[in-house]
Amino acid sequence: MNKPIAMRDALLYRVLDEMRSNENIFFVTADFGSPVLDSIRSEFPNQFVNVGIAEQNLINISSGLALEGYTVFAYAIAPFITMRCFEQLRVNLALLSEVRQLNVNLIGVGAGYSYVVSGPTHQCYEDITLIRSLPNFKLYSPSDHHIAGSLINYCINQHGPKYLRLDAQVLPELRTQVSNEELADGFQIIREGKDGLLIATGYMTHTAMTVANHLAKQEDLAVIDLFNLTGFDSRKLTAALRGYAAIFSLEESFIERGGLDAIIAPLLRHNKITAHFEAIGVHPSYSFELGTRQELHELVGIGKQAVTKRIKQTLNSFLEA
Repeated sequence: MNKPIAMRDALLYRVLDEMRSNENIFFVTADFGSPVLDSIRSEFPNQFVNVGIAEQNLINISSGLALEGYTVFAYAIAPFITMRCFEQLRVNLALLSEVRQLNVNLIGVGAGYSYVVSGPTHQCYEDITLIRSLPNFKLYSPSDHHIAGSLINYCINQHGPKYLRLDAQVLPELRTQVSNEELADGFQIIREGKDGLLIATGYMTHTAMTVANHLAKQEDLAVIDLFNLTGFDSRKLTAALRGYAAIFSLEESFIERGGLDAIIAPLLRHNKITAHFEAIGVHPSYSFELGTRQELHELVGIGKQAVTKRIKQTLNSFLEA
């Protein structure tokens, strides 16, 4: 098994490789650096620009370059590339892509509680909701560097605006590879089970696997990693959801605000899947507490202990019934 690397680096290495054979790729960043980014800047100075701390201008420049025919990668911290410039996303990308062909790929680093010590200003619980509200946007939420790196072909070959929400931390591997078919499906079954199903995205897929493994002697839980939140194969995912007494969605974002739960609940309803459904996520409020990511997760009810307890209680209620 390879040593895990940051999602950002997995994607940027692939971008750098593509730029070596594709002069049509342009990279724009908002005063945000990394060693791989330094390599892109030094090797391709004419296809790279740093706009400074100006995310609204980042989107303006990116859309202009895209209209000139470039495939654009725009890079910034997740809450700032989504919330600070939401009107620019709406007008310059979502709306404009309705009438003009363009290819802009937003790389948002720091999904969920990634920037633990920076507090709620730099943490990002709302990005899934915001991007899903914009027509024509594609939304990717990888759970490890294998998925993040594999998305490069979609970025380059599919037109339209896209948002890739990447974790800022180096996360363990959840798989050693992902097939082209699974990439096209937009999800991967990473643990088989029969008693219940956990469907998660991003960082919370790791929590789902930990909980399922912890409860393995008591409950046989399946785990699905949903990494394409707007373009998954609805027919295949519906088939994968059938046959469980209980289904739980896990997300590191606000629940009942248009996130993962708002994707799964109507899918179950429209396809007449009668499983008990529970959404596990962050209650819509902000916390100024300091601590590790796990400590903060436990405080808001999405930590491993909190999730394990909740799932056990729900499944036990079915057994008692």
